[in-house]
Amino acid sequence: MMQTSFTNRFQCLVYLLFFIFLTSCEESGFKSEKIFNGNQVVSVQTLNLGRQVYMEYCMSCHGMTGEGNGPAAKGSVPPPRNFTQGLYKFGLVKDGGLPTDEDFKRIIQHGLNGTGMLKWDISDQQTYAVTQFIKTFAPQVWENKEIKVGEKISLMNDPFGLARKSFAIERGKEVYHIVANCQSCHRAYVTQDELNSLSMKINQTPASEFDPTMYDLKIQESEYYLYQYKDRKIKILPPDFTWNTMKSASDEKGVAERLCAGVTGSGMPAWCGVVSDEDVWALSYYVNSLVDYKNDFKSREELMKKLVAPTKVGSK
Repeated sequence: MMQTSFTNRFQCLVYLLFFIFLTSCEESGFKSEKIFNGNQVVSVQTLNLGRQVYMEYCMSCHGMTGEGNGPAAKGSVPPPRNFTQGLYKFGLVKDGGLPTDEDFKRIIQHGLNGTGMLKWDISDQQTYAVTQFIKTFAPQVWENKEIKVGEKISLMNDPFGLARKSFAIERGKEVYHIVANCQSCHRAYVTQDELNSLSMKINQTPASEFDPTMYDLKIQESEYYLYQYKDRKIKILPPDFTWNTMKSASDEKGVAERLCAGVTGSGMPAWCGVVSDEDVWALSYYVNSLVDYKNDFKSREELMKKLVAPTKVGSK
């Protein structure tokens, strides 16, 4: 009987504290609307709903102040986004511009593969509201009339499809290793003899020398700060496509869109306008063919055994 009484009192205390928390949140909520870039007017009701959704779903990782310093942030790899920078990796916009509300919706509702950013099963209304609230953490960009929301990328429809998949993969291998030289950041997936053959086909000359780090992943500088180090930027290791998970894409279309837009602030450039749209698609097919090795350990092991780095620059 005493145990039941204690339990009831404890539950009442928890409910009381929760009520006080909600009341304090309401009292410290928004009192006026916001006008964001593109003359987007956001009502007080929407902002306060967004704040409520954020506190329930996002605060544990991204923190009360949006700096990526929530209680679940420690030990998270990669670390949660610091929203106060107003810098976002995975928009599908040109030239690293500010993401659209549609970009936020895609990331919030679909998550980011292999990270602590889960798929959130919330309504479109809640998603829109929390998107607007997140913008309030970076007024220097979202309330700055000089800064425009990014223009959506424009990419041709898939010119290959299943019928020409093999051709697309082979062309993508050429684009990856010769045209775009992706191994300058990621790693090469062909032998030195294959690289020579690809160079002869594309440039009509053999490879003049072999980079001794051609099979290594190269650490890249980024524009993102860790919340606890205001003067220290996060370093990014590009993925090994045969092993690591691609965060924002899972099929040829998703990879093509990411290649087209790049990854803002990470060192990964936008390839639309640099190579043809057809080559962007071919590259996406090749990258996805490398991802297939994740499900075939034996084949991956055989591939890795063939890829032996040169002992010195210019050696074969």
